[in-house]
Amino acid sequence: MSFGLSKIDFEIGPATREAFGEALAEAGSDERIVVVDGDVNNSTFTNAFMDRFPQRFFNTGIAESNMVGIASGLAAAGKIPVAASFSTFLMSNAFDQIRMSVAFPNLNVKLVGTHAGISIGEDGPSQMAIEDIALACALPGFTVVVPADGASTRAATFAMLEREGPTFLRCGRPKVPVIYRDEDPLQLGRANQLREGDDITIIASGIMVAMALDAAEALREEGVEARVLDMHTVKPIDVAAIETAANETRGIVVAEEHLAYGGLGATVAMVTAERRATRMAFVNVGDTYATSGKPDELLVQYGLTPQAIADAARRVLKD
Repeated sequence: MSFGLSKIDFEIGPATREAFGEALAEAGSDERIVVVDGDVNNSTFTNAFMDRFPQRFFNTGIAESNMVGIASGLAAAGKIPVAASFSTFLMSNAFDQIRMSVAFPNLNVKLVGTHAGISIGEDGPSQMAIEDIALACALPGFTVVVPADGASTRAATFAMLEREGPTFLRCGRPKVPVIYRDEDPLQLGRANQLREGDDITIIASGIMVAMALDAAEALREEGVEARVLDMHTVKPIDVAAIETAANETRGIVVAEEHLAYGGLGATVAMVTAERRATRMAFVNVGDTYATSGKPDELLVQYGLTPQAIADAARRVLKD
């Protein structure tokens, strides 16, 4: 999958869902960890945990609300439950159960949604989670994480399991560019600055991080130095990094594979409105559901490309 990249020759690594599954199986030696899956373990890659620890793996079938209820009971009994399914099945279908059985009692449940965004491709809009970040962020006490590549997903998985409290980890279907080569490239709640720049800041999450780097390379050829932040933790968001960017650069572009409302862009805008108002532009799916198609074609059709990010930066700098 190319993601429309043109300026940087990225190495392509595993899908974030694969990295999650591998890290979960590795962490499974902790006997407190249990996994409940909505009959999609070969897609969420929780099958790696199932193979190694079958006594602590539970297939609840295609019944996400029940799955969340079981996970909440396990958490109340002192376990660390990981509840995994396609992100839209998990966050949309089971939202009331998540709200009342996980968020309200503030239980230590780890929700993992895979196949997020429009980059799942041909499966179509019924399976494209494009409102899941907004739903998760709306839940009091939740930590919301959207890693960019395999290494950061691995780190996010371990951090999620160690952190007390409800967490939503968002993973994707396609293989993605390698961003990190460090063993521990992620600290929850703290953005990673991947590129320096004093002209404009690009804040991105998930698959849009690689595109932001590519856009920054294109802008450099025009004499524009773009700072790039991987805002992997949408909640709690790194307020200091956003405020610093607003103070030190002439504007901010936020790029995410999500609807325009309620996601990373809205959260960043809330911070800037309170701390340091600045020019902003947003690259996202918009206010629409996508259609079915090849992933690369969908990303272009709905404006999720390095070119769209660079164009947004040009608009901010021009105004």
